[in-house]
Amino acid sequence: MITAMFLAHLVGDYILQWDQLAAWKAREVKGAVAHGFIVFGVTVLFALSVNPAWWAWAVLIGGAHILIDGVQPWLARRLPLSGPGLIGLTRLTVDQCLHASVIIGALVASGYTTLPSLGTTLIAELQHNRWAAISLGYVFSAMPAWILVEFMAYGFVQGCAPDFPQAVTNKYTGTLERWLIATFVMLGQFGLVPLVALPRVVFEAQQVIGTRRATLYVTELLASVALAVAIGLGLKQIF
Repeated sequence: MITAMFLAHLVGDYILQWDQLAAWKAREVKGAVAHGFIVFGVTVLFALSVNPAWWAWAVLIGGAHILIDGVQPWLARRLPLSGPGLIGLTRLTVDQCLHASVIIGALVASGYTTLPSLGTTLIAELQHNRWAAISLGYVFSAMPAWILVEFMAYGFVQGCAPDFPQAVTNKYTGTLERWLIATFVMLGQFGLVPLVALPRVVFEAQQVIGTRRATLYVTELLASVALAVAIGLGLKQIF
C-alpha cells in the first residue's frame, strides 16, 4: 500500500497535471480544486486495487489534497508567495511535504507501517514487487523529476521560479534521457550514460553557448543526468 499511495500521488499530482491545468490551478481556487479531484480519483483507484477495505483512508488523502491545493491560490493573493529568490522551490517543497505527511499519517494510522520502519517497509515492498519499483522509478523520472530539476536550476542559478514556457522545450527530451540513463545504470551499462546526453548537447549547445542561458542550461543538464543516475542506482540495488 505504501508504494501504491506514493505512486498514486506522483501520477495524480504530476503526470495528470497538464500545462493548462497547472496554470489554472495557480490562478484560481476552482482550478486547484479540479486538480485535487483528479488526485482524489487516482488515489481511490490505486487504493482499491490493493485493498478495497482501505477506501476511507484513500478518501481522507484525496480530500486533504483538495484542501491543501485549494487554499494556495487564496493565500497567494494575500501573502508574498512569489518573487525573487528561492520562494518557488520553497513553495514546492512545503506543498510536497504536506501531501507526503498526510499519506504517511494515513499509512501509520491504518497500521500499514510505523514511522521508524517506514523506509524498511517501503524497500521490502519494492523488493517484493519489482514492477511496482520500476513503475515508481520511471514515473518519478518523468514530470516530477523535470519540475524538480527546473525549480532547482532556476532557483540556484537565476534566483527565481522556473520560466516554464521556456523550459517546456526540454520537457519530453529530458524525460526520455532520464529513462534511458536510469535503464542503463540499472543494467550496469555505465559507459552508455554519456552517449545518451550527447545528442542534446550536440544539437542544443550552439544555441546557448555565449548567452545568459549557458549556465542555466549546463545546470539543468547535469542535474537531470545526476538524478537519473541516482534513480538507476536505486533500482539496481533493489534488483
